[in-house]
Amino acid sequence: MLKIACYGVRPNEISFFNDLNKYNFELTLIEDLLTHENIDTAAYHDAVLLRGNCVADAINLEKMNEYGIKYVFTRTVGFNHIDLEAAAKYNMEVARVPSYSPNAIAELALTLAMMLLRNTAYTTNRTAYKNFIVDERMFSKEIRNCTVGIIGTGRIGVTEAKLFKGLGAKVIGYDVFQSDIAKEVLEFKEMDELLAEADIVSLHVPYFPGQNDKMINAEFLSKMKNDAILINTARGELQDNEAILEALQNDTLGAFGTDVFANEKDLFFKSFQPWQALPDATVQQLVDMYPRVLVTPHIGSNTDEALSNMIETSFENFNEILTTGKTANAVELPKVSVNA
Repeated sequence: MLKIACYGVRPNEISFFNDLNKYNFELTLIEDLLTHENIDTAAYHDAVLLRGNCVADAINLEKMNEYGIKYVFTRTVGFNHIDLEAAAKYNMEVARVPSYSPNAIAELALTLAMMLLRNTAYTTNRTAYKNFIVDERMFSKEIRNCTVGIIGTGRIGVTEAKLFKGLGAKVIGYDVFQSDIAKEVLEFKEMDELLAEADIVSLHVPYFPGQNDKMINAEFLSKMKNDAILINTARGELQDNEAILEALQNDTLGAFGTDVFANEKDLFFKSFQPWQALPDATVQQLVDMYPRVLVTPHIGSNTDEALSNMIETSFENFNEILTTGKTANAVELPKVSVNA
């Protein structure tokens, strides 16, 4: 029986892991993310199942190799937390979950956008302190009188476009690949046109290291409407936090909602005391701009459907590799020199 150490398993996820374990794998469910400090918990297992922000670098993979682990799988789309060169060096198999419920991310993006558009965080924050005065900041547009710009029109982007269109908004989009499915729900524009027209800009772009780092930069923001809302539920590496902060401070950006930050392992899934400064001073300033800035701690995929998709696909990946020697969701590893 395959013994799998599963990391980052939240208490509410335990029943999903157990109920969906149709292949009767021997599971060790560990709430903590994998780190250098707890790598010893992987001992006496045949495989690990990671989530984002787990540390699967060369140091930990060397330890896993010593433990006899050959399968380093992740239940996420991204796999940049796994050192692929080290995995290749130790002849390990790496696999991922290529997709899960697009509604999970799309609904969060929509929610953040609507909260900022209708100023609900601002308003409910006041009423929580028994202030029921209606002030000018509570006035808003209706979404049907707004234009929503979706950058990245894959499954998630198209799902969000459908949600906004169902509310009556005009939806425009930008993508290098203009799919026929996307064309059914939105009008494609050039990037500069989208930024100039959109009241809400929402990103669903994959992150390509060294190619689109900090694509949301000062130039990008300068092309947006001064009262526009920016939403990023994709990857934190896509945004230049300093530029976003400056645009908010200068009122050249209306509001900002994000589910992601670069280096978020230093921030997310931790609890800081009110008097403690966050590790990143710019992120601290952004957080301090609540309720004009809304931050969620990478919860886009934290839904029943998405979680089920992740676990089911991961278990299928393990079963496929055991029964056929390969899985369709394998991550291609780099070639390793014989002398390496």
